[in-house]
Amino acid sequence: MWRPPERIAYKTNPGPWPSAAEAAASRLFSPIAIGPLTLRQRTWVPAMVPWRATEDGFVSDAVIDWYRRFAHGRPGAMVVEATGIRDVPSGPLLRIGHDRFLPGLKSLTEAVREASGGETKLFIQIIDFLAIRRRPERDKYFDRFLQITDRHRDALGLGDAPEEAVRAALKALHDEALAEVLTPREREALTMGYRERVTDTHLPHIRDLPQALPGLFADAARRAREAGFDGVELHYAHAYTMASFLSALNTRRDGYGGPRENRARLPLAVYAAVRAAVGDDFVVGCRYLSEDCLAGGNTVADACYFGVEFARAGMDFLSLSRGGKFEDAGQPKVGEAAYPYTGRSGYECMPSYISDAFGPFGRNLEPAARIRAAIRQAGHDTPIVAAGGIHGFAQAESILREGQADIVGFARQALADPDWFLKVRGGFGAEVRLCRYSNYCEALDQKHKPVTCELWDREALDAPGVKRTADGKRRLTAPAWEPPA
Repeated sequence: MWRPPERIAYKTNPGPWPSAAEAAASRLFSPIAIGPLTLRQRTWVPAMVPWRATEDGFVSDAVIDWYRRFAHGRPGAMVVEATGIRDVPSGPLLRIGHDRFLPGLKSLTEAVREASGGETKLFIQIIDFLAIRRRPERDKYFDRFLQITDRHRDALGLGDAPEEAVRAALKALHDEALAEVLTPREREALTMGYRERVTDTHLPHIRDLPQALPGLFADAARRAREAGFDGVELHYAHAYTMASFLSALNTRRDGYGGPRENRARLPLAVYAAVRAAVGDDFVVGCRYLSEDCLAGGNTVADACYFGVEFARAGMDFLSLSRGGKFEDAGQPKVGEAAYPYTGRSGYECMPSYISDAFGPFGRNLEPAARIRAAIRQAGHDTPIVAAGGIHGFAQAESILREGQADIVGFARQALADPDWFLKVRGGFGAEVRLCRYSNYCEALDQKHKPVTCELWDREALDAPGVKRTADGKRRLTAPAWEPPA
């Protein structure tokens, strides 16, 4: 993973913890309306993929255990991991592309509601993603995957040579010579693995995304409502389909790329279809990027424009992230797929304790404040969710007091200590297990292994009822906590 060249090491500094009375009087633990419902507090656990679903995308017991453990901490809201809207294989990632997934999803919502005593509102993040392939072995790429054309024959001076001869000649070339023969996309498929883009409009299924996606998202949202979720979060962030439509790198020429208003067309159409499917009494918001953190990508100014348009359309909340793109991802090993959090934009999404002069804490707050200000200036009061390295009560309270956001998200900190919310609200902040921001969890995610935290996954492994990873080396959920007597 990319690291800033300054390599400055930081330690968490949560500041003073409040007493129970101070917490009760705080903004952080005050209610806020989100569309048709009210959160009891302004705390939020963003979506994190834990790699616990079945290979067919169903809710497993491990999935329910994971979210139940967060629910015991009673945050104001929690967002279930990115869940695929298509009925296609996607490995151990949750899916919502067919009614057969409903029983498991219903069990999940019931478990969270019971564990939180009804205090935590539960949303589900719904996502579309395009095809990506593993980086191939060099010979296999030339033998099986590369589509041979006359352009290759001409570049090699092979005229009417049979395909087998062209493939053999390509395999014999060194890398510098290959760069003169292969197109940039062919070289990428060889060195990174094949990846579809929203600009690949020569492919019918890519060309037709603007017609297909509104209905797919709408059907998924309908299922989410039927399963008992309190709302949906449309995944318009990071490296995936909808964020790619929003990006300034989207050069489609069919009215869905180029200028900002064109790039917003499909995301707005998806929202309209979802709203029509679920009605006005169901929360619908989105997570999108304050910045692409890429050369030529979206800036905060773009995000301000999109935020105003999303608010004008009627979204109930806007949750902000940043970066996490494929375009600057590091080269994967042979047999592995590119991971969009390995480049500089990925660092901006999940900064570690090794950082630059700014540091890893609150890197998205200034952009969030600008976006919120633009939305307020346009006359909308849509709640803004800010996250990114936030771990202390004082920082969270300051964010709300200064108007940088309306709700504070705790992702890695909630993973480190799912009881952060109960502890701080009850005056037990000194007992909080603070995240180190080592990105131990992110490394597990990159390898598609069950995500855990280094601060607790080796603790009390032999205690009764502790469920472990398949190798038996890590517990799957944080130890239980009870307030001191």
